[in-house]
Amino acid sequence: MDDNLTLTGKHIRLEPLGLHHVDALAAASAVEPSLYQWSSVPQGKAETIKYVETALAWRDAGTAVPFAIVRLQDNAIAGSTRFFDIEHWPWPPGYPLHGRSTPDVCEIGYTWLTRSAIRTPINTEAKLLMLTYAFESWQMLRVCLHTDVRNARSRAAIERIGGRFEGILRAHRLASDNTPRDSARFSILAAEWPDVKQRLLQCLQ
Repeated sequence: MDDNLTLTGKHIRLEPLGLHHVDALAAASAVEPSLYQWSSVPQGKAETIKYVETALAWRDAGTAVPFAIVRLQDNAIAGSTRFFDIEHWPWPPGYPLHGRSTPDVCEIGYTWLTRSAIRTPINTEAKLLMLTYAFESWQMLRVCLHTDVRNARSRAAIERIGGRFEGILRAHRLASDNTPRDSARFSILAAEWPDVKQRLLQCLQ
């Protein structure tokens, strides 16, 4: 896994998340905390340190690649996102994918943006950069996305780019309001990626 992976587009740079981002991330999330009703976004420096340390621990375990989202026009930290639940399947000898070094499936999530980045191309380009890397560099078989079942805006956004709704996972994760969260599960398969990519490119026009 490339701990130094940086993905750059026209509007943003996704750079490796580190403790040096803590102050800027804490400031970004403090602008309008009410935005994060359905997302677990750290508030204050202490929570942000713990948030980053957890992401880095997952990175060191090989199950996540976390990013800070940097807006290119002013080099400001606009939020965070990550690949996580990265899996390498045990393909047996004799199968075409036996011995592959890249992961097989993952999830994209823990995505949040500061107020000024909402309703801009930033989130769309972040998904384009990450999905392009997942399917075209890692040769992923599937990428999953989950959101709180109550988060209608997030569900609509995932469907708009071509995520396929798979169902509801009951009591799937701890919700931002500290209740067991039902999650709406979506996925994109490798065969569906060309169509999803075109949708994302059209959204960015």
